Parts: sequence; structure tokens; C-alpha cells
Amino acid sequence: MRVSAPLAAGSVLLSVALFGQAQPVEQRSSLADQQEVAVTIYNENLALVKDVRKIPFKSGPLALAFRDVSARMRPETALLRSLSSPGALKVQEQNFDFDLLTPQKMLEKYVGRQVKVVRTNAATGQETVEAATVLSANNGVVLKVGDRIETGVPGRLVFDDVPANLRDRPTLVMSLNNTGAASQDVELSYLTGGLSWKADYVVELNATDDALDMSGWVTLTNTSGATYRNAKLQLVAGDVNQAAPEMALRGRAVLMAAPAMAKADSSMAEESLFEYHLYTLDRPTTIAENQTKQVALLSANGVPARKEMVLQGGDYYYQGASGELGQKLKVGVFLEFDNKDNARLGLSLPKGVVRVYKKDSAGNAQFIGEDRIEHIPKNEKVRLKLGNAFDVTADKKQTDFKRLPNAGKYGFVSESAYEIVLKNAKKEAVTVTVQEPIPGDWQMLGSSQAHTKAASNMAVWKVTVPAEGKAVLTYRTLVRY
Repeated sequence: MRVSAPLAAGSVLLSVALFGQAQPVEQRSSLADQQEVAVTIYNENLALVKDVRKIPFKSGPLALAFRDVSARMRPETALLRSLSSPGALKVQEQNFDFDLLTPQKMLEKYVGRQVKVVRTNAATGQETVEAATVLSANNGVVLKVGDRIETGVPGRLVFDDVPANLRDRPTLVMSLNNTGAASQDVELSYLTGGLSWKADYVVELNATDDALDMSGWVTLTNTSGATYRNAKLQLVAGDVNQAAPEMALRGRAVLMAAPAMAKADSSMAEESLFEYHLYTLDRPTTIAENQTKQVALLSANGVPARKEMVLQGGDYYYQGASGELGQKLKVGVFLEFDNKDNARLGLSLPKGVVRVYKKDSAGNAQFIGEDRIEHIPKNEKVRLKLGNAFDVTADKKQTDFKRLPNAGKYGFVSESAYEIVLKNAKKEAVTVTVQEPIPGDWQMLGSSQAHTKAASNMAVWKVTVPAEGKAVLTYRTLVRY
């Protein structure tokens, strides 16, 4: 076989001409043999592919070129087995050929070898042929033609053959010994990179901010270099250790169904898998090469929600005299809801981004914020920070600080007082949660409003601020550490 490529201004275009040189006999399997394919995609750019094909085999030793596999296959994970004649196929050797046939690759493989340079006379159309040696194929081509060196040669380069390890598609080449039937259903399974998924959620908040509608989408991205036609798609949510592929095998052994989930609708069935969650699409789908596609994950309506405004303090100003701590401080806005059956949800939510919308007075949905969630199991709370309030602000200052004599085991003892003025420009009253992280062994000496000790280092107040008005919170603490 001869391969010819036009070469002009340093670029090489490949054209193929066939001559009588024989190629090694090799049995090939392509997508035409494929019976089914299943793809299980994990969160961290990892997928398990199971490709089932019907292939005719001769008896005894043979070479099988399994074409159209992922270009980002992990070849050490490849496993070929016969489904129709178990144990009939013995793999003795395998090679993963992912160096694809291109004009540049041809040149690289021919460095140090001879090619033929074919020039065409523009006036007469007559062709002349010269032998040349390829000296370099970096950023163009350098040829030794006779006793001269040439680059950017007009015309064509003619190659004697295509190197055996250059292929038009990624191919796994296996040396097999077949002791079974002449035609078998075989499955090639392997791990690959280049396939990933993520969850995205769209939430529409109602007019009174106390209920929401939620839809979830799975976004698939395929850069693996292969297309998976009519694939059975499964997604694994959880943090899988990629250094231990055998974990996936153990997981299959302990597969068990999760309880049925009503309330929210989902086009993907969910079940427990080892310590993860497995989602199975209810229909086959094609995952094309270099494609991003979205698949519906869930839909829930009328989920009860809670909006919370939070003013978050700091622990640094309890250790010395600070005076003014800030004016027009931002008050964060959070949205919270329960992932429970009785809240019309109750699904295990894969990690992803939740985008929240609300309709304006004209009925047009407007974007009001987004937040990223980690994996949320059933019966847990979902909490999103959407932004900062525009009409609600705070002024904060330290009104007193004094260092007290050290006492007992404590090296630092202080007493300090604070004033927080919350302002509300809205036409309705709001409630602001004030969170103050107080260090050390602390005691509340006095407060204008009741507080709760939410944690060992956290005092919390719920302060109601009247419409177009303000509320003042004052408190005094004793800190020892």
C-alpha cells in the first residue's frame, strides 16, 4: 500500500493510494457488531463502560482489533469475557493503540525513513518523482533530497505504507485463543476518563417566600473520543476513590434497592450502591463524542421553604478595644428547606449548583441567587446563601472594653459591651438572626433581648425589625481564656 500526501507551505495533506503490499491478517470488530452498551459515570471524570458485541471467531489463536473504544481508556482495567461461551476466550496479550492516523503522525513515524516527493509541472501537468529522507517533522517538515535540504516542498509526499500502530479510531488489539463457538456474544468492560456528570437544580420561589418548585438536571460531558449509542446510562453519586477500581466490583455485589420514593417525580430510578447512590435513566440515550447533554433528574412542587436573614459577627473584637466595628454591614439572605417526604421532596440529591428564580410583578422569572450544595441525603436540610439584603443593614460598635485581673487558670479575662443597630427600609417587618462567635469561656452579663447558646462559642439572637424602622440590640460579655 502507498500513501500520498500533498505538501505545500509546510502543511501536509494526506491522500491514500493502494498498491499490492499485504497487511497482517487481523480480525476487526466495529460498532456494527455492537449489541448494547452500558455506561456508568462517576462524579470525578471516571466512567465504567460495558460494550457487548456479537463477533464471529475462528478456533484457536487469533488477533482481535476491538475498534471504537474510548481514546481515554485505562487499558490496565480492560476485561474481555464471553457471555455466550463463558471461559472460551483466553486473552494472552493486549495493546491499546490510541495514536491516530493524521498527516502529522505519518511524518513523525517516517523520520529517518525514505519517502517519495512528487512534483507536478503547472504548465505541462507532467509529474516528476524524487526519493527523499524525512529529517524532521516538528512544526513542518525537513527533507533531504539528493544532496540538498528542502522545506515547504510543493507537491505530494508518497509513503510506502501506514505504520501498523497508526489507526483511524482508538483500538484495543488482543491476542486471543478461542476454544468455544464460532460466533459469541462478548463483553469488553473498562474504566475510562473523559466522561463526567454534574447535577444542576432550578428553583422557583413563590411570592411569599415560603414554598418553592424544584427541578433537577444531570449535565453529561463526553470528551472520551468515542460515541455510546443507545446506552444504558447510570450515574454514581459519592466520593469514589479512583485508586481502587475493584471497589466498583465489590459495590455490584452488595447492590440493594432503596425504599420507593413518592412525592417528587424522577425520571431516574435511585438505589443504594455500596456507600454511594446509583441513578439509572429509565430509557436508553446516546452520548455522542464531544457532546454536552442534559437529562431530567427530578421534579418537585410546593416544597415548604424558609427565608432567613443573618448578620454574622467575628470573634476578634472580644480580645481588645475596637470601637467602631462597621456601618451599613451586609445582612446575608439564606433559603432553607427540608429534603423529606412530608416536605414533598425526599430524594438523595447529588452535589451541584442550585439556581433560584422568583417572578416579578409582571410575572417574569428573575434570577435571585445561586449556591453550591454537597451530596444531600434524604431527611437532611438544604441551606442556600442567595446574597445580601439590599434594604436591611446593620451598624455595630463596641461601647466598652476593660481588661480584668487574671483569675485562676485563665491568662486573659475581659469585659466588653456592644451595640448593634439593625435598620429596615422595607414596608414590612423582618426578623434578623444575629450570630456572634464569642471565644473562650464566656458568660453573657446582660442583654437587651433574649439569646440562645447555639454552640460553645456562639450566641444567637432573633431580632424583629419593624417596617421602615430600626431595632437596637445591646449586650455585655465576660470572656476568659
